Amino acid sequence: MLPFRLAQVQGAVWVVVGIGLLALHYDAGPEVLSLIGICMAVVAVAGGFMNFLLLQRLLRPVFVVALADVTDLRRRRHRVGVRLLVTWGLYSAIPLVAIAALVLGNRFGWLIPSGATITTAVLILAGVGIFGGLRGMTLAARSVADPLREVTDGMGHVGAGRYEVRAPVYDSSEIGYLQIGFNDMVAGLAERERLRDLFGRHVGRDVAQHALQQGQDFTGRLCDAGVVFIDLSGSTALAATSSPDRVAAILNAFFRIVVGVIGEYGGYINKFEGDAALAIFGAPLTLGDPCAQALGASRALRKALTAERDMPDFGIGVTYGRVFAGNIGAEDRYEYTVIGDPVNEAARLSDLAKSKAGRLLASAVTASRSGPDEATHWQTGEDVVLRGRHHPTTLAEPNDIA
Repeated sequence: MLPFRLAQVQGAVWVVVGIGLLALHYDAGPEVLSLIGICMAVVAVAGGFMNFLLLQRLLRPVFVVALADVTDLRRRRHRVGVRLLVTWGLYSAIPLVAIAALVLGNRFGWLIPSGATITTAVLILAGVGIFGGLRGMTLAARSVADPLREVTDGMGHVGAGRYEVRAPVYDSSEIGYLQIGFNDMVAGLAERERLRDLFGRHVGRDVAQHALQQGQDFTGRLCDAGVVFIDLSGSTALAATSSPDRVAAILNAFFRIVVGVIGEYGGYINKFEGDAALAIFGAPLTLGDPCAQALGASRALRKALTAERDMPDFGIGVTYGRVFAGNIGAEDRYEYTVIGDPVNEAARLSDLAKSKAGRLLASAVTASRSGPDEATHWQTGEDVVLRGRHHPTTLAEPNDIA
């Protein structure tokens, strides 16, 4: 309310000045006194409103603080349309009406003696309408254009992913509703982006994106996929002999390498299981050669983990085959997972690989189904009946094992 009160004070000053002028010219006759009174009233209203527009602009930093916690402006709303109409009325309509009154008064002898020269008065009123109207309409227009520009600039920042931007709220009209609404919208988008990022970190970026695109129809499908299962050995003994934060640091270093290598080869980390990880190639996103990419990733993963001096021992198993990839669970709580014999076979191969020199095993069928470029890196080994299976599996190992 500060601009209103200061405008009222300025208007009151003009009223006092007008009363003083009327007192000084008390003997000038009713016609002159009437003109003085009308002119001073117009000046008081126009000057007060001009002061209101100026103060609204100058005091914006104060209004930002005053309206910082305001979410409902209904009790203090001042409509933009009223502001523009008053500006037009004071600085355009009133001078035009005054000019018309002077012309008619001079023509018919109302307050102005017939034949008196009114050219100077008309020019003054026209100047007031032109220059005062320009100044008033400029202030009124900028009171709308400035916050709109700030909001549109903020929208550009939001479009670029900068959700920390906020529009200052310094107007109590519909503009203030717009500023508050923009800030609420950006806060909602920022919260949604945080949830989306958290969702992606928990289920994987590809699964999160696929789920957002598919919506409620995100079910599952049968597909051929490469499976890489990697498991640390000796983690139980490590937990018994090391502090929890030391164990957590080792696991984080292990998973950091796994995530980096698997992502580089286009795979998807389906889940972390304690000290083990399950990676899928070919679901939920289709790959060009998931079999070869899974085998290539396993070789790169073995090399990266072996290069780490403090990394515990490990075993890696690789398979390729038909799996079901989709949601498992209830309607209000489900998990994207991969089910099929290749998953179980990869887990058994990773257990067996812990006893092998290269710490990496694949089924010979998987190596044979990869492209010729990848198959040259593998050699066929012995036949083994894996735990929980009834038929023997022919093993394949990288041929670069010393």
